[in-house]
Amino acid sequence: MCEQMETNFPPELISLLRACRRAAALTGAGVSQESGVPTFRDAQSGLWAQYRPEDLATPEAFRRNPKLVWDWYAMRRARADSVAPNPGHYALVEMARCIEDFTLITQNVDGLHARAGSPKVIELHGNIRRVKCFECGQPAATWREDGETVPRCAACGGLLRPDVVWFGEMLPSEALDAAWAAARACQVFFSIGTSGLVQPAASLAYAARGGGAAVVEINLEPTPLTAQADFFLRGKSGEILPALVAAVWGQTQ
Repeated sequence: MCEQMETNFPPELISLLRACRRAAALTGAGVSQESGVPTFRDAQSGLWAQYRPEDLATPEAFRRNPKLVWDWYAMRRARADSVAPNPGHYALVEMARCIEDFTLITQNVDGLHARAGSPKVIELHGNIRRVKCFECGQPAATWREDGETVPRCAACGGLLRPDVVWFGEMLPSEALDAAWAAARACQVFFSIGTSGLVQPAASLAYAARGGGAAVVEINLEPTPLTAQADFFLRGKSGEILPALVAAVWGQTQ
């Protein structure tokens, strides 16, 4: 049965976390949204409102109009650069210090977890701050923009693209394998700020539960996972996570 909490935490959860040696957390767009990062679909505003996200986030879209796609991601990258990690990000950093084996898995591409100081982050959908070659896949540490054309790869001359997972592309196998392993091995699994609808990430909580882990969901609204969660903490992760860290380990952000 799911326990629904607004501000207080059940003693069972506190005891569980104090004894926990292996934990994993999956974060979604809700965590970044609290920092002011628009969700994927919320980024369709102003000039970009005339486009469907799917028309800007596929290999086919890039082949059709690479400059359009490059500019959209440049706008999103600038927005991500203009915000800062929030208390929820920092609470996860503290949690990693307090739990012996803590793996942070994220669907977000903004890099805010790393900026906050999380030491072990699995980025399932890539990172908008990185770019790679569309042709050869070679990462590009630097690139030159002239405002008129899409930058090109120094290795092969191909067009550069954001190092994110587009519709129709497979998730990075190494990252996905590591996420599955962490979910199956953990004692406590957190699902934070994610809709529970995007696969395969949405299945990680069920894999953790199947391995005997307790599942803790933190979200503003119930999701398909809620009925299966051992604890449902309803609210903002930027408020709940620091309070939980303080309640369990006596530390605040």
